[in-house]
Amino acid sequence: MRHNVKNKKLGRTSSHRRAMFRNQLASLIQHGRITTTLAKAKALRPIAEKLVTHGRKDTVAARRLVRKWISDRTLVQRLFDDIAPRFVDRPGGYLRVVKLGHRKGDGAETAVLEFVDYEFGAAD
Repeated sequence: MRHNVKNKKLGRTSSHRRAMFRNQLASLIQHGRITTTLAKAKALRPIAEKLVTHGRKDTVAARRLVRKWISDRTLVQRLFDDIAPRFVDRPGGYLRVVKLGHRKGDGAETAVLEFVDYEFGAAD
């Protein structure tokens, strides 16, 4: 039984998994969308949505909580000034996972994780 087991391990140690999520969060905030495996996208979405929720508050405490996951100050500034204000009226569900199919090399199922108001070509 899987009582009180909250997340997938993704074949990594906890420190490696956290570092991977930090890198993916930085790329997501910088570019607005990332392409990754389906399992990683599903595991990353709740973390990213919590960061956007903190960004909606725009307090010092919220910025400190976001800095736990994103170390680059310019990306934190972008989250609080550009991304979070777009979702002020939205009660949640800031990201979507779109399945792309299987990767050619190893057959892993890939997906795109993007903000729901992402427009192709606008942030690229």
